[in-house]
Amino acid sequence: MRSRGAADVHTDRFDAPFALGRRRDGAVVRSILVTGDRFRDLAAQELGAAGLNAFLAEPDWDRLAALAEADGEWMPLADAVLTSPVVPRQVLQTGANYRQHVIELIAAGLTQNTDRTPGEARADAARMMDDRAAHGEPYFFIGLPACVVGDDVPLRLPSYSDVHDWELELAVVIGREAFRVSREDALDHVAGYTICNDITTRDLVFRKDMKEIGTDWYRAKNAPGFLPTGPFLVPAPFVDGSDVSLRLELNGRVMQDASTADLLFDLPALIAGASQTMPLLPGDLLLTGSPAGNGQHWKRFLRGGDVMTGSIQGLGTQVVRCVAETRPSPTENREVPS
Repeated sequence: MRSRGAADVHTDRFDAPFALGRRRDGAVVRSILVTGDRFRDLAAQELGAAGLNAFLAEPDWDRLAALAEADGEWMPLADAVLTSPVVPRQVLQTGANYRQHVIELIAAGLTQNTDRTPGEARADAARMMDDRAAHGEPYFFIGLPACVVGDDVPLRLPSYSDVHDWELELAVVIGREAFRVSREDALDHVAGYTICNDITTRDLVFRKDMKEIGTDWYRAKNAPGFLPTGPFLVPAPFVDGSDVSLRLELNGRVMQDASTADLLFDLPALIAGASQTMPLLPGDLLLTGSPAGNGQHWKRFLRGGDVMTGSIQGLGTQVVRCVAETRPSPTENREVPS
C-alpha cells in the first residue's frame, strides 16, 4: 500500500486486515482506519469511543473489522498525509535488551588489556547475559511524549553535535491500563504495535562535568522530533511480537537487521516490569530496545540529506528524511553544557 507524507511517497505494508493511523487534514489531525490501499476517517461515532486512547482502553476490533468491510467514504491512502498513529501520555524506553548486541559490546571491552581471545571474551559475555536474563531485570528510562512525531516531519539534526544516531525499535502500544501486572497477564494489556526510531545524540549520553552522575538520557534523546513513530498502529491480535524482523537502511544500505527473538527480556517481562512502578495508560508507548548496527557501531552518524528507511515485519515501513540544522553565528550561539 502507498502513503504520502509531506516529503515523499513511499510504500508501506502491514500483514493485517486493517490498521489504525492518523492523518493531517489542514490544521486538524484525524484518526483513520486503513485497509488495503484505502482509508476512511474515524470519528467518535465510528470508534464507539470519545477518542483514540479511549478506544484503546477497551478496543473493539470486531467493530473495526466490520467497518473495514462496509461501504462508506473511503479515500485513496496515497492521498493521506500520515503522521504518528498514537498520542501517548507516557513513553518508556528499554536499554541493552538485544542479547547478541550486548554480548558484542561487552566482549569488546573484555578483550582490552587481557589475555582472552575474542572467542573467549564472547563466551564470557554470553554467560553474563544468560545470567542477567535469568536473574536480572529490564533497564528502563523515560522519554518525552512531545518527541513523538510521524515521518511526515523531517528529522532536524541539532547543530550542537555531529553524532546523532539511529535506533530502530518495536514499540508496544498499551491498551487496557497496566499496573503491577504479572508476566502471564501482561499481553492482555497490549492494544497493538508500531515502529519507533529512537534518535540519540551520542556525545551527550554520559555527563562529563560529573561522571558519577552517569547517563543523561534527557539531553541525549529528547530533542524535537527525536522519536519518529508509525506510520501504522497494527492491532495486537494480528502480530506475534516475540519473533518479528527489524531492518533499517541508511540511504539504501542495510545497517540494522535482526529479530525480536533475540530480546534478553521478552515482551511480557518488559510490560510486567515497567508496570511495577507506574501505571501504563492506554496509548502509552513501551519501546523494547534496539539491535546491533547503529551509527556508533559503523562509525557513521546522521547527516543532512540522509534517508532512513525502517521496516518491521507486519507493521509497515517508515521513511525519515534528515535535515541539518543551520549552525548559529557566533553572536547567536548559545552554550550547550557538556
